[in-house]
Amino acid sequence: MVGGDVASARAELRRLRERAGDEVRALEGDLRGVFEASRESNADDEHDPEGSTIAYERAQLTAVLDAARRRVADLDDALARLEAGNYGACERCGRSIPAERLAARPSARTCVTCA
Repeated sequence: MVGGDVASARAELRRLRERAGDEVRALEGDLRGVFEASRESNADDEHDPEGSTIAYERAQLTAVLDAARRRVADLDDALARLEAGNYGACERCGRSIPAERLAARPSARTCVTCA
């Protein structure tokens, strides 16, 4: 790791990874629930003036789930970079990523200049 404490960075990345994994599992459950509810109902939700459609809910949940899965992958990559010894180094210019940027975005791959 370029500067900083490896053990605390590892602990923080693992904590964030666990939280993101929990979010993915919860969203997957929510999405399964929407699919099951739509199978059990023969309502014409596309023309329901009372609210959003099941298709809209599915699309929204799918987008949020995709973003959560990307966070998990980004955190897995950050942990791999940490283990390889290059966490905190910009992948473009090689300079250290400032601690403030890593605190705000622990999975950052680049410094602010190269971002």
